[in-house]
Amino acid sequence: MLIYDTLRSGNAWKVRLMASLLGVPLARRTLSIDRGDLASPAFLAIAPMAHVPVLQLPDGTHLAESMAILHYLAQGSPWWPRDALAQARVLSWLSFEQDRHMKPLAQLRLNLALHRRGDPQSEPYAGHARAAHAALQVLEAQLQRQGAQGWVATQDHPSIADVALYPYTRMAPMGGIALDPYPAIRAWLARVERLPGYQALFPGQPERNLSTAEHP
Repeated sequence: MLIYDTLRSGNAWKVRLMASLLGVPLARRTLSIDRGDLASPAFLAIAPMAHVPVLQLPDGTHLAESMAILHYLAQGSPWWPRDALAQARVLSWLSFEQDRHMKPLAQLRLNLALHRRGDPQSEPYAGHARAAHAALQVLEAQLQRQGAQGWVATQDHPSIADVALYPYTRMAPMGGIALDPYPAIRAWLARVERLPGYQALFPGQPERNLSTAEHP
């Protein structure tokens, strides 16, 4: 299979991380936003939503949206539970990630760290920071409820909810959101990073998870 991504896409990182944790080989075609690759006719022909990630399946079919791709990859594995109630709980945390968690953290990282524009103390960035902390407080409370060996939505084995929530939580400090007040989150991040097959944003270079350096 082949993933279309960009160098620092957190949503594409979710997919690459999931594939690596599952031991699924995944070739990578990295596009450039600055070069206009995501607006090119060739990309739009396979990605009508005009953003990454897009997964090309062995039969040539293309699947868009990180949540859909995680669900597809995890089928038949412990990362997607069999029990209907457990599945519903995973879906509830995927919804939380997309609606309340990712948006403020991604905006802060994009504008304050990658584009280096805006005043963190002014709006809308101050509002994004408040929303980010509110989301992290929800996640922290859930991880505390789950206990030291539990995962976000499940107990015995991590799920795609953990994969979905990991990247933008891990990169929160890039947007000025310190993780010091969240001990359960920090312990959870460390446990994710100890999982066999863990893949950093820059494969083989975990020290660059928070990097803004331009070299690939």
